[in-house]
Amino acid sequence: MSVLKILIIVTNAGMYASGNLETGLWLSELTHLYHAAKEKGYEVTIASPQGGNVPVDPESLKHFTLDKISERYWNDSNFRQLLKNSHRLSDLVQEEYDLVYLAGGHGTMYDFPDDVTIQTIIKNHYTTGKKVAAICHGVGGLLNVKLSGGDYLIKGKSMTGFDWFEESLARRKKEVPFNLEAAIKERGADLKKAFIPMTSNVVVDGNLITGQNPFSSKEMAKVVISELEKQ
Repeated sequence: MSVLKILIIVTNAGMYASGNLETGLWLSELTHLYHAAKEKGYEVTIASPQGGNVPVDPESLKHFTLDKISERYWNDSNFRQLLKNSHRLSDLVQEEYDLVYLAGGHGTMYDFPDDVTIQTIIKNHYTTGKKVAAICHGVGGLLNVKLSGGDYLIKGKSMTGFDWFEESLARRKKEVPFNLEAAIKERGADLKKAFIPMTSNVVVDGNLITGQNPFSSKEMAKVVISELEKQ
């Protein structure tokens, strides 16, 4: 039996356009899936649009948000080296994976939505029946993916992502380049929100798996592994 292969795509963007605040990858949105996949013996590749260094949002390293798994990986020098030397996404276009996963963090709002390589990889995997997953702001990487017929991939799909009220709670409404919730709805997707903001919410629609916010990281990892094991 062949080993399952997972591609995790992360951001290279480390600042908001205002230049006032640092951003980047939200650490737990990477570490929980990475940990769960490694525990299963899966092969995991971490890649970014430009390759190289992956900035980590300092907010995701604070005591309130840094859970045990994330702290463990953050304190692991080998893992930190992985984040400094991510693969360049364009080098992996021909590779095949069982799952492509878009990790979040506000940085993704800058380099995910219009990235043609991300769109190509996701379209190719999704249309061949492979699973695609995205969490929080990482779902922005799904916004402009079109299927062969010209329809947006997320049109008519049930999904979730970081909503506009949560953006208020995060005090980032004035910093973000666009309203993610509005963009998801504009594409014709059916946005499913958690009853209580900033609580875990994972939505599965066929081969598309989405998580709402950082607090969904743990459940997202469980659901993704469970869905992969059904294959």
